[in-house]
This record gives sequence, structure tokens and C-alpha cells, in this order.
Amino acid sequence: MTSCWIARGPGRPGAHRLYLFPHAGGSAGEYLYWAKTIQQADPRAVQLPGRGTRLGEEPVHDLGKLVAGLAGTGEFTGEYSFFGHSFGSLLAYELTCALRDAGLPLPRRLVVSSAPAPHIRRTFFGAEGMDDDELLAAVQARHGGIPEEVLAYPEMRKMIATSLRADYTALETYSWPRHAPLPVPVTVLAGADEEMARGDGLAAWSEHTTAGAVTVRTFPGGHFYLRGDGAPVVRETLGSLL
Repeated sequence: MTSCWIARGPGRPGAHRLYLFPHAGGSAGEYLYWAKTIQQADPRAVQLPGRGTRLGEEPVHDLGKLVAGLAGTGEFTGEYSFFGHSFGSLLAYELTCALRDAGLPLPRRLVVSSAPAPHIRRTFFGAEGMDDDELLAAVQARHGGIPEEVLAYPEMRKMIATSLRADYTALETYSWPRHAPLPVPVTVLAGADEEMARGDGLAAWSEHTTAGAVTVRTFPGGHFYLRGDGAPVVRETLGSLL
């Protein structure tokens, strides 16, 4: 089955499927490069409307609509796991809840990265009301990670700002629906230099699973610690499944 929601790496029949949920403003292509160094898995990256191969579509500003679109693909069957980074962590969590509520197969593991537990109140900056320059500056000040070559070209600035506005609006309008804990093991990752790595927001994911203790691991770096070679991150967190 094919879907515009999922971008696939090289076909690896029989390999454990690993679905990758990008950060706010991110696209599938940034995560599919992992396929070059992770031979044991079958990486499949989520492609949201308004970016990458779906650039011509209107971005979606509501997390519930994104979850509904993904849940309706028929993609999530058999043996698979989820990995979400930042905004992608919340999307992966909410999708797992939706699949559970629909009686569909659940991921063998939910790996969430650089994101506080869903019930914890987040602070934002009102992305919907910002112009492009204000939004890009606010995101860059908080997390960094926007390449200078992107900021240097007006067309690229417009493109990334549009995606960021959609995803941050989805985050800012999200209210945790008090889901029951999931029967899925949860692993939590973060960059050691992130502010959230020094608080309780990561360990609080333990309230959202009944499948044993949550493992929290940190890696050298900040919010985008996983850029470059993502293989060590995936091998350490999903090694028992691959």
C-alpha cells in the first residue's frame, strides 16, 4: 500500500519498520538519510502536507487532523516501531493513542525525542500571529537548527516559515485529552545541553505507559543532537528490535 503520508527508504523486505516523525517544520527527506547507515531496519518517514513531495498542498494547523490523516492510511500493521523528534514525538504519541482506540496493531516501541510528556504545559510564542521573520527568529533563538543557507534565500525562508507556523500552531492549540496510559514501551531521548534534559518533563513520560519503566537517555549536543549520523541513536534505543 502506498500513501502520500509516508516516504520510504530502500525496500528491505522482512526488516523491522521504523516510522520517523519529523520535528516542527521538518520534512521526511531529513530523516530518510538514516536508511544509508541503518541496514537492519526499514525506515519510513512521515511526510506532512505543505513540504517535500507534498509542497503543493495546504499545511495543516491542527494536530487532530494530522493524526486522522495518518491513522486512515492503513499503513500501521504487523511489526513496527515509532520514533518522533520534538513535534514529531507528540504526533507519534497521539497517533499511537488513536490506533489503540481503533483496535489496530500498536508499535512495539514508542521512542520520543526532545519533547516533554504530553500532559506537561508548554510555553510558546504565538506563531499564528507572527510574520515570517519574527517566527524564524523566535524558533532559531529557542532551538537553533535552521541552516544559514535557508535563511539567506527569501523563497526558502517563506517555505520553512509556512511549515513552522503550521506545526507550532498545532502545538500551541493542543490540549492533552487525558488518554489512558499506553501498553507500549517508551524510550525518551534528548540532547544533554537541552533545558528540558535538566527538568522532570522527560521522566514524566512514565505516566503514559503501562509497559514497564521508561528509559531516559541523553546524547551530546542540543535540540538537534541527532543530526549527522542518526544510526547510534536508533541502534541504542531499538537494538533489541532490529
